[in-house]
Amino acid sequence: MRLTAIVAMAMTMTAGTPASAKPPKLNPRTAVYELRTYYPAPGKAAALNARFREHTMTLFAKHGMTNVAYWNEMPTTEQPEGRLVYVLAYPDRAARDADWAAFVADPAWKAVVASSEASGKLVTRVDSVFMTMADYSPRFMPR
Repeated sequence: MRLTAIVAMAMTMTAGTPASAKPPKLNPRTAVYELRTYYPAPGKAAALNARFREHTMTLFAKHGMTNVAYWNEMPTTEQPEGRLVYVLAYPDRAARDADWAAFVADPAWKAVVASSEASGKLVTRVDSVFMTMADYSPRFMPR
């Protein structure tokens, strides 16, 4: 799927942030969006999705990140289990860096990683792209 198609979908969807976690209000026109693509290790796609569903999204929100949208790529010859693709939003790049530093240092996250990767790493590679909204983009308002 092309990057422009993924971003267009993100801009028409609302966030999946759990109600208990309140990330900061964002100005969608000035926010920094991060498109992340995770390549699951062989046989680990279901475990990776479970980790996001059950833990990661809530911890992201706890640390000020706005969950925008998540997708599972359809399987391909190159990626038989597909990839996990998602978008997070932040007020600016400095907030992103601070949020991630707090997230990776969180003892709760460290415990989740240790537990979920007891039988091996879930991810072999992560790609990250930083974006800002184009001035002609349809209005998008994350929750």
